[in-house]
Amino acid sequence: MLPNHSPLIVAEQFAALEALAPGRIDLGIGRAPGSDPVITQLLHRSGTTSDVSRFPDHVTDILALTSPDGATVRFTSGTEYQVKATPLASGMPQVWLLGSSDYSAQLAASFGLPYVFANHFSGEGLAHALGVYRDQFRPNESGEGPRTFVTANVVAAPTAEEAEQRALPQLRMMARLRTNRPLVPLETVEQAQAETFDATAESIMASTRQKWFVGTGADVRAQLAEFAARYEVDEIMLSPVAGAYDGESLTAAEGRAQTLELVAETAPVAA
Repeated sequence: MLPNHSPLIVAEQFAALEALAPGRIDLGIGRAPGSDPVITQLLHRSGTTSDVSRFPDHVTDILALTSPDGATVRFTSGTEYQVKATPLASGMPQVWLLGSSDYSAQLAASFGLPYVFANHFSGEGLAHALGVYRDQFRPNESGEGPRTFVTANVVAAPTAEEAEQRALPQLRMMARLRTNRPLVPLETVEQAQAETFDATAESIMASTRQKWFVGTGADVRAQLAEFAARYEVDEIMLSPVAGAYDGESLTAAEGRAQTLELVAETAPVAA
């Protein structure tokens, strides 16, 4: 979330990572503060945030700073300096622009950069945003075409019944968030099952559940394959949101680990 950071610091950190692992570093840049208004205000008062309205300029700065030529800094006196995130760049991290709106899609297209749609937020507007990105895409000096990456909330278990149960705590949390109810530590499956919500919250949970990928490992894999084909996306990032049963460790995230393991068993291995 770039508004919370200095573009120079981000460029320096990811240039260092690129030097350590050439060709393996992705830098995802988002425009939103990434938190609630209270935390955003605290970040702004700390003096460590960048101006959201200047987000395109700051993306340009990061691209320049991480390039072999560096960025040009001009003083009012007319003096110019070349500033680089690293003295001798052997490569550049792959920059992706993140978002969940037309604005981010248009910006990624104008820069000729890969685009990530935050589908795990609400699942709304995906097709339109991808269409805007592809229609308006202009290649940059790399000559690469449009690349898309979508996030997905996933719960997999040995049975479909268990998967639905493990999805419930996070669904309850989403209902709390969207109805302005007090947020509490994530409940266990049994606690979520015992809780009573009103019709509005139940409707939110039902709508949210429809956009998730829930079932056995094979079921989830099939759902993801259909989803990728329907929207013609190049990559999907899985966000495992499985909850825990009473008696399971709340810190070991067994349900989430199980989700990834079961999906991986049925997923093709990348070349």
